[in-house]
Amino acid sequence: MSGSRETAATVDDASPARPTDRTPAPPPGPAPAPGERPPARSAGRRDAYFDNAKYLAIVLVAVGHAWEPLRSDSRTVTALYTFVYAFHMPAFIVISGYFSRNFDASPARVRRLVTGVAVPYVVFETAYTLFTRWSDHAPDRDISLLNPLYLTWFLAALFIWRLTTPIWRLLRWPLPVALAVATLASVASSVGGDLDLQRVLQFMPYFVLGLSLRPEHFGLLRRWSVRLCALPVAAAALAVAYWSVPHLGYRWFFHRDSAEQLGVPAWYGPVMTLATFGCSLVLVACFLAWVPGRRTWFTALGAGTLYGYLLHGFVAQGAKPAHWYDPAWMHGPLGAVTATLVAAAVVTLLCTPPVRRVFRFVMEPGMEWAFRAPEGRVDQGGRRNAVRVLSGSR
Repeated sequence: MSGSRETAATVDDASPARPTDRTPAPPPGPAPAPGERPPARSAGRRDAYFDNAKYLAIVLVAVGHAWEPLRSDSRTVTALYTFVYAFHMPAFIVISGYFSRNFDASPARVRRLVTGVAVPYVVFETAYTLFTRWSDHAPDRDISLLNPLYLTWFLAALFIWRLTTPIWRLLRWPLPVALAVATLASVASSVGGDLDLQRVLQFMPYFVLGLSLRPEHFGLLRRWSVRLCALPVAAAALAVAYWSVPHLGYRWFFHRDSAEQLGVPAWYGPVMTLATFGCSLVLVACFLAWVPGRRTWFTALGAGTLYGYLLHGFVAQGAKPAHWYDPAWMHGPLGAVTATLVAAAVVTLLCTPPVRRVFRFVMEPGMEWAFRAPEGRVDQGGRRNAVRVLSGSR
């Protein structure tokens, strides 16, 4: 689903000018990426388009997890699963990269990165390990912060991607370099253990692509000509996904294994890395083309996608030991529809403001006690900025 914290403080604000069918949008205010705290209201308002995109992407993440126990029973479900996995996380990562363009490794941004990504990573890595000891019947599973478990890989990846942002911003051709790194990772079977680096490196081109995008690029996607073309392209991709079920493995879209680990020759790695990147890029464009640009009933939920992403995993992991998939009807068409609706409803609930208020102490810890006061600030009759004092401003 994305590197600092986000709060519910601005989710009800009116969004700024957004991409339309005719004109590209002006640059939005520094709205947060998935998992980022937005700036003060005076610095900019949230953009409904991107909140809508984040919410829809996180719903697809939850639905994909709900389909996992049903894949072996239905070629249709497996095709839908492959189709969704081809673009839902890439879309989320592209948006994360887009809103990371201003990350400059300044103390304030690093602090938000630590409190909004690193701290939740430690908390949820520990929580998932303890929870899966029960759900997976693995009482001896160790807590390891170097080996991300289940959904926590994204937090580790986002932390690394964000820290490397200044480097990508300096390069003349960042995307080709990121693709080269990803292709090399796909043939290096020794990569992948610590911090799930295999997946970090193979997904990195999507983040770097997001860094390179501008508001006018999203404006182009909002044109009706592009939106209409997206329909047959997506339909063709779904047909290819259905055909590919007995021929190609969907594991290529997970980007967590090398070619050797997937049991194919090493040269498959670079070929499939570039092929899946091209396929995912096209489907991400189709997805973003049809994301509503106006405020909808779910726009405000886009501010809570990190909550939905991390919390729904406990429901997905608990489904098996709870025997939710045991009834025979769950492995037919009715079961697939039910799993889809329940997953969408659960993740929607987990993105709501009441849930965010309950878990904010974990997702958005203040932790002022852990950091030095910003330089240039003094405590004299209340905090004042020394720069303002010296400049004579009041």
